[in-house]
Order: sequence, then structure tokens, then C-alpha cells
Amino acid sequence: MTSLVFAYGSQLWEGTVATVQLALLSLGLSFVIGLAGAAAKLSANRWYSMPATVYTTLIRGVPDLVLMLLLFYSFQDLLNRITDAFKQSQIEIDPFLAGVCVLGLIYGAYFTETFRGAFLAVPRGQLEAAAAFGMTQGQTFRRILFPQMMRFALPGISNNWQVILKATALVSIIGLRDVVRVAQDAITGTVSKGAYYAFLFLLTAALIYLLLAIVSDWFFHILMKRYSVGFR
Repeated sequence: MTSLVFAYGSQLWEGTVATVQLALLSLGLSFVIGLAGAAAKLSANRWYSMPATVYTTLIRGVPDLVLMLLLFYSFQDLLNRITDAFKQSQIEIDPFLAGVCVLGLIYGAYFTETFRGAFLAVPRGQLEAAAAFGMTQGQTFRRILFPQMMRFALPGISNNWQVILKATALVSIIGLRDVVRVAQDAITGTVSKGAYYAFLFLLTAALIYLLLAIVSDWFFHILMKRYSVGFR
């Protein structure tokens, strides 16, 4: 059975690379959305805070799988209707791009709450001292607020990253050849040959995710030590 896994080794590797790329790009997008959302929720202007509150409440209240299917197929249907109306050829949405956008949008809501709590944890006296020294808002954010906020946010960021990494498996439903999709194809291939190795390939996929999680924990442990310098 080991030789059977090695026979699909190149495909499993390509699926792993696709999974990591998808997770990293989704993390970057959700990070940006989270910073913007946190700033909006902390704003005294209700035109900023209310939409951000509705966004986080709605996204966190609906299961990820439902959102993935709803956003992908609804947008694809809208594109099809538009191209049909103008008598143009249909536009197929790339599953990888769709996965990045949908996961980024979903987990941007979770990062919004992570960053909001981290911003509130930074002592206000630090910001007042920066203003007294004549720092601009940009300088205050780069030199004072962001480094200290990251110390409080890193545990939440680490947790959100692990969830994003596992949530990439959902994108296999819309056609992306990630680790899960490759494992499913391998199972189908062995069934067509009169064998059934579902446990073998699903276990292999699970071990790949576990290995990625262990490496991620090690990386975030280093980051936490970096941002905790000077604190007990």
C-alpha cells in the first residue's frame, strides 16, 4: 500500500502546494480585511462601525461551507446571466481565485474581532505619549500601536491560521485540486481497478494537514517570542 501512495506522490505534492498557496493568500487577504474591519468597528463614525458590525455578525453566523457554495455559485450564476444577456461566451470562475476571495472574506470577519480586541488591549497612555512627542498617526501606528497590538493578537492569528489551513479543504468542493481533491481522485482511481483504499488516502491527507499544523505552530512560537521581548 505504501507503493500505492508513492504512485500518487507527485499529485499529492501538487495538492499540498496548492493548499499552502491558497491558505497563505487567504491569510493575507483576511489580514487586510481584519485590520480595516477593526478600524471601522472602533471608529466613532456609525457609517463605518455599523457596516463592519453587520459584516462580522453575518459572516460568523453562517457556516463556512454554506457561504462557500452560496458565494461561488451565486456569483457564477450572475456572471452567466450577464454573459447570456449580452450574448457572450460564459466566463468560468477560477476555483483557486474564488477560494482565496471567499476564504479571505470569511476569515476577515474573525480577524476583525481578533485585531479589535488587540487594539483595545494596548494602553491608551502609549498613544497619548506618542502624540505628545509629535508623532503623526502613521508613525504612531507603525512604531507604537502595531508592534504592541501584534503581541496581543498573535495567539488569535495563530488560531485563525490553523482554521484557514483546514478550511482550504472546502475549496475542493468547487473544483480545486488540493490535497483533499487529490485524495478523492486517488480513491476513485483505485475503485475503478477493483480495489478500495479510502482509509489509506484520507489518512495520508490527514497526516499532511497535521504536518503543516506542526510547522505552523513552530513558526508562530518564534513570532510570539519575537513580539514578547521585554515582557514576562
